[in-house]
Amino acid sequence: MQKISVVTITYNAETTLPKTLESVLAQTYRNVEHLIVDGASKDNTLALTHDYARLSADRDCGHEVIIVSEPDKGIYDAMNKGLRLATGQYIVFMNAGDRFHASDTLEHVAQWCTDSDKAPAVVYGDTNIVDAEGQFLYRRRLTPPETLSWKSFRTGMRVCHQAFYARTDLAQQTPYDLHYRFSADVDWCIRIMKKAAGKHLPMVNMHEVVADYLEEGATTRNHRASLRERFHVMSRHYGLPTTLAMHAWFVVRNIINKLKT
Repeated sequence: MQKISVVTITYNAETTLPKTLESVLAQTYRNVEHLIVDGASKDNTLALTHDYARLSADRDCGHEVIIVSEPDKGIYDAMNKGLRLATGQYIVFMNAGDRFHASDTLEHVAQWCTDSDKAPAVVYGDTNIVDAEGQFLYRRRLTPPETLSWKSFRTGMRVCHQAFYARTDLAQQTPYDLHYRFSADVDWCIRIMKKAAGKHLPMVNMHEVVADYLEEGATTRNHRASLRERFHVMSRHYGLPTTLAMHAWFVVRNIINKLKT
């Protein structure tokens, strides 16, 4: 049975964290390592995580909970700490406010995870957007392609970060670039997919919703800065001419969609 590492980054997250913890605790898959990397929260976050760790142990659900709390240099620095600590064969980032779509999501993911040199580099699925109460709002507009490659993200982040299960050995060779404040996750996914292509490793589409993503996240709150960073990420990987052409198409597409409504 493959171990799956779930990394949750927190900072003063007492209002959004409980739903995430409940989601992980509800997973029927037993071999789960839950790494909670906290940035020295000043609210009730740490108390919630310790209560959760005790509850997980009491239920004997096969989940190992590891809590680290110390100052960091931002969310991606904390994610790199999680990467370094992970001991599972696959890793996924499920931050405060996000949650697994169903109690058997990790059971389904694990069916694709094997312990071999040719195991899939990435196992991925679809994402629902939910509100703070976990109520469904809409399916994420960008849907996963049937066949994923590093070139797939030229038209946007086709797979949500929370629906992207990477082989931990590849992920640990590919830390998040701390030059980015809002879009290092996009860059990270592309670099892992490039590494997969270089090693001729498959990437598997699960053809199901695996993540519920909280609508109001840090990237949403910092939309313009995020867009500027994403333009830089796209230019870095796909070249400036291709990136300019794709953004011109985005503008045209938005105008067409507005005219239709």
